[in-house]
Amino acid sequence: MYVFRLCCIAAITAVCALVLKNNKSELVPLCLTAGGIIMLLYCFDYLTESVNFIKSFAQTTGIENDIVRTVFKIVGIGFIVELTAGSIKELGFEGVADKLILCGKIILFVVAVPILSATYKIIVSLINLT
Repeated sequence: MYVFRLCCIAAITAVCALVLKNNKSELVPLCLTAGGIIMLLYCFDYLTESVNFIKSFAQTTGIENDIVRTVFKIVGIGFIVELTAGSIKELGFEGVADKLILCGKIILFVVAVPILSATYKIIVSLINLT
């Protein structure tokens, strides 16, 4: 049901932008931005349920909070970079968007290093148990 509502918001935004394009073209970016913000705010309600589940799962299994926090940072960085790059591409600056995506990947790699370190520690501890 969430996906259907989200698609309806996107379709209404696109139709409004199309109508405005013919009449008031200077309002099209504002319309698209407003629609995007409404879609993001709508998704946050759905996202909070998942975040709460992941937090309780991490507490139950004993996963360190730093790892969970790092995973959320990675996902957040990916979403922000992708959203911004898509918006920049819509404005016609594909070169800037491509560079942003490259920089985002580099940042994601650097942020993921603590997870690699934690994974290494877990593997070493499992090897020492046998």
